[in-house]
Amino acid sequence: MLTKLKVLRAEKNLTQAQLAKALGTTQVNVSAWETGRSVPRPPMMQKISDFFGVKKEDIFFTAFNYS
Repeated sequence: MLTKLKVLRAEKNLTQAQLAKALGTTQVNVSAWETGRSVPRPPMMQKISDFFGVKKEDIFFTAFNYS
């Protein structure tokens, strides 16, 4: 399953480890976010949004989809 985060990362030709380093987190966290095993906390969502220049609601739609 491709998540928006994984697509954005691939478009920038980044590995999970490279993205993790840029965000100040671990590759394990990036993997968990991409596979849907977990969702980053709001401050990290904002950091990811700023990094890619994409609204966090667009990246993490399912986290905001309460219906």
